[in-house]
Amino acid sequence: MNLFDVYPLHNITITRAQGSRVWDDQETEYLDLYGGHAVISIGHGHPHWVQRIEAQLEKISFYSNSIRIPLQEELAHLLGKVSGKQDYQLFLCNSGAEANENALKLASFATGRKKIVAFSKAFHGRTSLAVAATDNSNYRAPVNETDHVTFLPFNDIQALHDHFKDHGDDIAAVIVEGIQGVGGIHIAENEFLQAIRTCCDTYGALYIADSVQCGYGRSGKFFSHDFAGVDADIYSMAKGMGNGFPVAGIIIHPTIKPKHFQLGTTFGGNHLACAAALAVLEVIESEQLIGQAAMLGQWVMQELEKLAPLQQVRGRGLMIGFDVPEVLGPLRQQLLTKHHIFTGEAKPRVIRLLPSLALTKDEATQLIEALKEEMTT
Repeated sequence: MNLFDVYPLHNITITRAQGSRVWDDQETEYLDLYGGHAVISIGHGHPHWVQRIEAQLEKISFYSNSIRIPLQEELAHLLGKVSGKQDYQLFLCNSGAEANENALKLASFATGRKKIVAFSKAFHGRTSLAVAATDNSNYRAPVNETDHVTFLPFNDIQALHDHFKDHGDDIAAVIVEGIQGVGGIHIAENEFLQAIRTCCDTYGALYIADSVQCGYGRSGKFFSHDFAGVDADIYSMAKGMGNGFPVAGIIIHPTIKPKHFQLGTTFGGNHLACAAALAVLEVIESEQLIGQAAMLGQWVMQELEKLAPLQQVRGRGLMIGFDVPEVLGPLRQQLLTKHHIFTGEAKPRVIRLLPSLALTKDEATQLIEALKEEMTT
């Protein structure tokens, strides 16, 4: 049997990792500024994370959600504390797509409505409703096509108000990334997010803050939506939540009341997932990684802006993007093959930086020096 060919692959086999470094099967060392697509939040193989999972594995790794799992309650308490959303409710699942799927479904249950507002260049996942709210027709099969989702221009407040004026009584939710990741590192302006909050309040719709990639401290605040000074009704989260262990969730405003069996999951919130997620929050808190991400990210962007050929440096915290002019050729590939630095990309010519929040300034300097070298050769 062959693997189903899903992604174009680098011909590299990573066999071990520690901190912001990974090594391949030839013992070549790489600097990881991709973080497994923003997943590695506290560094590869963090000893506290490893210990938490190993200790839990010695006790019990899984049992059904039909019984009480105190680790879930412990996770909800700590997540509320670190995020500042203590009065919210937590539902645990397994992936970002699943989190957004449940967020959209819950919004429809809560409002009794069917219509969803999403935005240009949005990416919310690959499951049925999440992909219907994703602005890329290549990801949507015919069965995913629906007239329930309307795409509006990103950061266009007037278009938002106009759409609500015409259709507000039918809208269940607005779903928006605080910083678009797959779309190319585009920041939702504070005034735009505030306008979403106002429209949702006026017309009785729910504001869903997709924080799958831009959440969990990556932006320099726990949720990047926090920069706008507004609270969403539902926040979705995944990637950095488990530092590589599959875990995701949504947190839900207390005004949204639960009903048995509206949501459900087999593996979500299992014992090992909770242990991994607790370890991540404990490290974020004890090592003050959110503040570190804010400061180091600001320095990285300042250094990138000095490199004149690079265009439109943008981002918040350690979620950074910049455009690569054609004159620099395949810069991302050169960073990987020549300088052994992993980065992310967005089409057509955007390099994305999504490193561990524990990245050091010396490690970030390695990228800046590699870029300088490429610009002088």
